[in-house]
Amino acid sequence: MSTKVKEALFELIRSMTKSEKRYFKLMASRHTIGEENNYVVLFDFIDKLDAYSEEAIFNAFKGEAFLNRFSITKKRLYDHVLLALDAFHSSNSQEAQLNKQLHAAEILYEKSLYDQAKRILKSAEKQAAKLENFAILQQISSLNKKLIENDGYDDTALDLINEIYEKDQFYTGQAEKFDMLWKVKSLLFTKLRTKGVARSFEERTEFEALVQNLPSIGETDSFQCKYLENHIFSALAFGLQDPERCSVYLKRNLTLFQSNEQHLIANFNTYVSLMTNAVYIEESLNNRQVANDLLMQLRSLPANFSSVINEDLQIKLFASMNSVELGIHIKRGDLDLAAKLTSTIEEGLKLYDGKISPARQAFLAFKLATAHLGIGNYSESLRWINRIFNEPELDPSEDILAFTYLIHLLVHVELKNEQLLPYALKNTQRFLKSRNKMHNFEKVFLNFISKLIKCKDKFDEESLWQNLLEELKSLNGNGLEKAALEYFDFQAWAEAKIKNKSFTSLLKERQHDALRKAS
Repeated sequence: MSTKVKEALFELIRSMTKSEKRYFKLMASRHTIGEENNYVVLFDFIDKLDAYSEEAIFNAFKGEAFLNRFSITKKRLYDHVLLALDAFHSSNSQEAQLNKQLHAAEILYEKSLYDQAKRILKSAEKQAAKLENFAILQQISSLNKKLIENDGYDDTALDLINEIYEKDQFYTGQAEKFDMLWKVKSLLFTKLRTKGVARSFEERTEFEALVQNLPSIGETDSFQCKYLENHIFSALAFGLQDPERCSVYLKRNLTLFQSNEQHLIANFNTYVSLMTNAVYIEESLNNRQVANDLLMQLRSLPANFSSVINEDLQIKLFASMNSVELGIHIKRGDLDLAAKLTSTIEEGLKLYDGKISPARQAFLAFKLATAHLGIGNYSESLRWINRIFNEPELDPSEDILAFTYLIHLLVHVELKNEQLLPYALKNTQRFLKSRNKMHNFEKVFLNFISKLIKCKDKFDEESLWQNLLEELKSLNGNGLEKAALEYFDFQAWAEAKIKNKSFTSLLKERQHDALRKAS
C-alpha cells in the first residue's frame, strides 16, 4: 500500500479546522459505548502527531482490541470523519441543500405523496435556476416527467409537457456549451503551465488553434459560460503576450462577478484569482492607479466577505496577495519593500506547509530570490533559489524553474564563485537542453556567462556586459522574446553594470520614464 493511502486519515484530520474537529467529536459522542469512544481517542492521538507513524499508534494503544483489525478501524474512522464534515458543511452548501430537497421529493414520490413532491420540486427548481445548476435542474426535470406520467395524459398536461421540453433543450444546450468551454480552458491552461507563453511563431499558432470553433455566447447564456468565454480570451491574450487585450477580458469578468453577488460568493476562489491577475496586468501596463485600486480591493476581501473565508481561501489570499505585492514592489524598483515581505511569506509557507502548490511556492521563492539579488543580499537570494531546487514535486517543465537556473548563475557571478560557476553553468545547460525548449534569450545569456567565466581582464568584462545589453535590447524588440524579462529584468541588470548604478535605482528610473510617457 502506498504511503499516501496509509496517511490519508492523518492528512484528513490535519486538514480540519477547530470547528470541524469539535463537530466530529459531538457526532461521535452520540455513539459512545461505555465510558469512552475508541474513534475519538484515536482521532485525538492522530491529531497530535507531527508526522504519521503507525508504530507510535501501536505503542500507545498496545493491547487494545481495535488494533487487531487496524486497517478496518482506520477506514471506519475515515468514513465517520467524512460524514461529520458532510453534515457540518451541508447547511452552508447550496448544492447540498438542493440535493437534499431532490432526495426528499424522490422519497415523497415513492410514498405516492405526489402533491408534496411537486411543491418541493417547484421550490428546488426555482433555487437551482437561480444558481444555474443545470445538472440538478435536469434531475428535477426527470422527476417532473414521472409526475406527469403518474397524473395521466390529458389536455391540462399539454402546456407543461411543452414547457419541460423547452427547459430540457436549454439545460442540455448550456451543459454542452459549458463542457466545450471548460475543455478549451483546461487545454489552454495546461499549455500555459507546461510550456509558458508563446515565444515563437509556432507556439503562437498552437495557442490560437486551441480557441477555434468556440460556441457563441450571448446574453441568455449562463453566468458560467460567460465567465469561461472571458477567461479563455484573457488567458489567450496573456499567452500571446498581449496585456492590453488581456486587460479587456479581465475587466469584463470582474464586472460580471461584481454584478452577480450570488455567483461571486459561490465562486469566491475564482474571484480572488481574477483580482490578482487584474492587478498584475494593470501594473504591467503601467496603469499604476488602477493597479493600486485593485490591490486595495483585494486586501479588503477578507473583511468584506468574512462569512465565506475558510482555510482554503485564507491560503489562496495569502499566496495571491503576497505574490502580487512582490511583483509590484520589484517592478517599481522598491526591492527593499519586497525583501521585507520575507518573514511574512516564510511564516505563511510554514503555516500552510503542504497546502500550497509547488508551483505557487516556487513563484514566491523566485520573487524573493530576485529581490534579495537586486539589493545585494546574495546569500539570502541563494537560500531561496535552493529552496526551489530542493522542491521534489515541482514540475521540470515549469518556466519558473528554468529562470531560477539563470538567476542562480547571476548570484554566483556576484559572489565571484569562480570554482562553482562552471559547474553551475553546465547544470543549467544540461537542464535547459533536457526541456527541448531553449529560445534565443537563453542562448544569448548562457553564451555571455560562458565568456565571462573565461574573462580575466576588467575592460574585457565591461565589453561583455555591453555586448549582452545590446543583444538583449535586440531581443526585446521581438515581442515573442520579451517574456524572459517578465521573470527578471536581465536587461536592466546589464545596464546597471555598465553605468555603475544600483539595480534598484535603474528600475526606478525606468518606471519614472514609463509613467511620464504614459501621461
